[in-house]
Amino acid sequence: MDRLKLNTELYKSLYLIRKSEEKIRKHYFDDEMKTPVHLSVGEEAIAAGVIHALRKQDQFFGTYRSHGIYLARTGETDKFFAELHGKGSGLARGKAGSMHLCAPEQGFLGASAIVGSIIPVGIGAAFANKYTKSDKIVAVFFGDGATDEGVFWESINAACLWKLPILFVCEDNKLAVFTKDKDRQGYKSLNEIVSKFEINTFQEETTDVEKIYDIASVAIKSIKETGKPSFLILKYYRYLEHVGVNEDFDAGYRSKKEFKKWYEKDPIKIQRKKLLNLGVNELEIKKIENAIDKKIISSYKKAQKADFPDSCELEDEVFG
Repeated sequence: MDRLKLNTELYKSLYLIRKSEEKIRKHYFDDEMKTPVHLSVGEEAIAAGVIHALRKQDQFFGTYRSHGIYLARTGETDKFFAELHGKGSGLARGKAGSMHLCAPEQGFLGASAIVGSIIPVGIGAAFANKYTKSDKIVAVFFGDGATDEGVFWESINAACLWKLPILFVCEDNKLAVFTKDKDRQGYKSLNEIVSKFEINTFQEETTDVEKIYDIASVAIKSIKETGKPSFLILKYYRYLEHVGVNEDFDAGYRSKKEFKKWYEKDPIKIQRKKLLNLGVNELEIKKIENAIDKKIISSYKKAQKADFPDSCELEDEVFG
């Protein structure tokens, strides 16, 4: 894919994620969405960059903050908004809500609301792929708070011992909800600790989605070339509260000044400016944005009008 086309596609993903979550923010207190939400405003470049670096046949897992990776992979919003509204036309027919998005036909094998719990599931999928001699790579997304869980280290160890085709993607904002890394970690560099394992390690602090795409591509290529898993740490700043749609700079654990510093390198602004510098004119960019805006509005209206699932759904696909 040439760089202009790539950067255009990356901008479409960034814009779709941002505007979809802005739509959620705008209407959340209408009380029509039947789910708590963990928004990814500010970290869209991680989802867009890594997902676009993966091949279509590759698989991935997410956390409760997974709107970005779903939208980056599928580009669809009808089922997405229907699921948030608890409607029968949703991804999981209204059963999953925001925190358990899943689209296996698109390679998104699931998300979990329990911190760290999805990492060993990713290990299982990667093991299955190696056992069946599949060419698929698994990417598992998690926050830096998950690295405080024992299961994270057990999973890293297993992946290295068994040389699994897995990409660990640590979305690092130096927070576990409100607790800063220095107050919960007895080491200075996660990357340095993980690098002691038989694993390829990569770290990037940029909010430039193209740079994230590039480093993710190198990390994925390294899995193929070395036969070892890869570990990717990407820094970001969460603009909004941990769960919900509000700002929380009055909570005492971070400042508005810190946010303003990060907003100067907002991933949407960086990528839009890059398109202009690459020769895409303002009207073309507006056309892209308007099409996405209309798509989101249409999907939201469909979700509002859609029917709730039938009561028989309560016991369907329940196995225990």
